[in-house]
Amino acid sequence: MTKRVAIIGASALPVGKLQTSKEDSLQVLEHELMVKVLRDAVKDAGVDRDDIQSAVFTVPRPYTQQAYFHTFLTSHLRLKYTGVAMEVMGNGMTGALAFDQAANQILLGQADVALCLGINMESATPSYEHMMDSMRRTGDVDFHTPGGFTPISWYAMDAMRYMHEFGATRAELGAVAVKNRGHAKLNPIAQYRKPLTLSEVLEQRPIVEPLGLYDVPPRGDGAACLVLASEEVAKSLGKPYALLKGRGFYHEGVHQIDDVPGDMIAFDAARTAAQAAYSSSGIQASDLDFAELYAPCTIVEVLVSEAIGLLPRGHGAKAAAEGRTCLGGDIPISTSGGLTSRGHPALVTSLYNLVEVAEQLRGIAGERQVRDARLAATTGELGNYNAAIVHVFEGVR
Repeated sequence: MTKRVAIIGASALPVGKLQTSKEDSLQVLEHELMVKVLRDAVKDAGVDRDDIQSAVFTVPRPYTQQAYFHTFLTSHLRLKYTGVAMEVMGNGMTGALAFDQAANQILLGQADVALCLGINMESATPSYEHMMDSMRRTGDVDFHTPGGFTPISWYAMDAMRYMHEFGATRAELGAVAVKNRGHAKLNPIAQYRKPLTLSEVLEQRPIVEPLGLYDVPPRGDGAACLVLASEEVAKSLGKPYALLKGRGFYHEGVHQIDDVPGDMIAFDAARTAAQAAYSSSGIQASDLDFAELYAPCTIVEVLVSEAIGLLPRGHGAKAAAEGRTCLGGDIPISTSGGLTSRGHPALVTSLYNLVEVAEQLRGIAGERQVRDARLAATTGELGNYNAAIVHVFEGVR
C-alpha cells in the first residue's frame, strides 16, 4: 500500500521582533524559543517525543551564532532519530523544502513521525548588513549586487509591467494589502493586526515605485514547527488532520531575473509547478477552497494567484478590489494575513503558510475559518518565482 503523509500538529511563535542585539545585556537564545515551539507542536499532534524519527530544519540566518543548529537543538532536547536530522536551504522556499524532505522520510519508510521546523532571526541585525547579505543571496554578485538590485525592485518592475499590460490601478494593488490586514487582525500570531484603509495604503511613502510601505513585507523574526505522520498514524489518533494530496516543483533554469527577453510577469515556474501538483492530486484549481501563497508584495500575490489558476490572467488585482479573495469571497487567499501583514521571517515563511493550512483544514482557525474548507494549496518560491513549489492538501475530519 502506498504511504500517504499528513500534518497532525503545528505551532508557531507570533511574528515580530524577537532577536536581541549583540549589545543587549539580556540575550534571546534561539534554541530556547525552539523548545517551546517544538513542545507545543508535539502536544498538538498528540504523539510522544519518542515517536519522532526524523527532523528536517530550515537553515537559520547567518546572524545565528550557533552553527549546526539542528544537531545542537537535538542535543539540547535529547532527541534521538533513526531516520535523519538535517538542515535545508532554498531561499524563499526553504520552509517548503523542509516540509518536502520531512514528508519524503515518511514516504520512503524511514519514519512514521517526522518534524519540519526552523527559526529565522533578523530584526536586530543592522539594515545595511541585512541588505548586503540579501543582495548577495538573491542576485548575481558580478552584475545585480553592485547596482543595488534588490528583490523589492524586481517586484516593482513586475507591478509596472502588470499595470501597463492590464490597466490595473495602484488602488487595485493596494486592495490586496487592505484584504491581508483584514485577515491578519483575526490571526493572533500576525505581526500587524491593526486594520488598514485603502487611503492609508495609498498615502504611505513609496519604497520602490509603484510599491508603497504597505505593499511590501516588514522585517520580522519567527519560529515554527509541524509534526508530520503517516496516514495510518494520523488515523489512529482519532483527530482531524491535513493530508498531503500532491506536489509540484519547477525550476526554469534562471537565477532571479532572466537575461533572455520574455514574459516577466507570467510566473511560468509557478504555473508549471501548480499543474503538476493538481495532476498528482487529481483536482483542478477551481476545486480549491483557499490558498496560502508565498507572496512578499501585493503584486506577487496577484501574479501568483493568476499563474496557479485561481483567477484569470489580468484579473487578480481587480478580484482583490472586488472582495473576491477575502474571507467569504470566491477564493480566499492568504487567510493568515499574508506576508505583508502576518509577517515574513523569510526562511520560515513557508512553514507559517503550512501552519495556516493545517489550522484551516482541521477546522481550528477561529474567526478566520474558511467555511467547509476541504482543499487548499500552498506555494513557495526562489527569486522572482524563477522556481516554485506547490503543495495541495485535503482536510480529513
